[in-house]
Amino acid sequence: VGHCHPDIVKAAHEQNQLLNTNSRYLHDNLVDYAERLSKTLPEKLCIFYFLNSGSEANDLALRLARQYTRHEDVIVLDHAYHGHLTSLIDISPYKFRNLEGQKEWVHVAPVPDTYRGLYREDHEDSVTAYADEVKNIIEHAHKRGRKIAAFFVESLPSVGGQIIPPAGYFQQVAQHVHKAGGVFIADEIQVGFGRVGKHFWAFQLQGEDFIPDIVTMGKPIGNGHPLACVATTKEIAEAFAATGVEYFNTFGGNPVSCAIGLAVLDVIEKEHLQAHATEVGNFLMKLLKEQQIKHPIIGDVRGCGLFIGVDLIKDQAE
Repeated sequence: VGHCHPDIVKAAHEQNQLLNTNSRYLHDNLVDYAERLSKTLPEKLCIFYFLNSGSEANDLALRLARQYTRHEDVIVLDHAYHGHLTSLIDISPYKFRNLEGQKEWVHVAPVPDTYRGLYREDHEDSVTAYADEVKNIIEHAHKRGRKIAAFFVESLPSVGGQIIPPAGYFQQVAQHVHKAGGVFIADEIQVGFGRVGKHFWAFQLQGEDFIPDIVTMGKPIGNGHPLACVATTKEIAEAFAATGVEYFNTFGGNPVSCAIGLAVLDVIEKEHLQAHATEVGNFLMKLLKEQQIKHPIIGDVRGCGLFIGVDLIKDQAE
């Protein structure tokens, strides 16, 4: 919502003058904020865990998935990046390829990129072809006696090249993953909170019939203040709580963080920032497409709202 937005500064300042405790102590801001966030999400995503960073959120999502499914393995997309903790470097091909390599419990699926990926615009059914790659990974894993805990994906792969997955891809993948006893985790850390314009969450671009099992949030949620969240279903949260090992995060969901989170949601609404993202994004896309006509180095211009990718190439044919 912009640097030093006065509404955010005011909310932080006012709450700081009253009380800021660790989150073992109950405070209305926490409940008010969870309620407000829940209104932006599908009804079944009704349990919230508050944390300090996107990496913490993704690490918890991984734990939730494993506890709920009692499985270990994770499927990710090639070039993905999900955070800087050890557990997340392990599921980030963008990182682990330069470090210790791929763990046996990690499976890498091709990015559903219809411009330069395995199956392109001219393919008769790229959605099914890409989803079948995930299905094949699951089948091979099962043959090796491994079981899938989660398909972990950014709703719009960012580090992988600002990719817009074809509509229907998530539905088909979720079907294969659920059949294998796994859950679908949508990482909205970079692309959530109205950035895509027409929807509040990027996973909603796939259609109303698609609902992830776990959604993670970070970055824009606190407008520069360390704040993050994991939203999930009652079933998954109950399986996690059943261990008797409660989840506790000292500063996650403290009164100041929640006051800031509420103020961010207010500003997005009050200043019509979703519509703004659509308008400015469309304007930018139009100008970029004009450049594309002039310059053969620009192979593809793609995007939604203010999530835009310009693919620079050496050869149009290849």
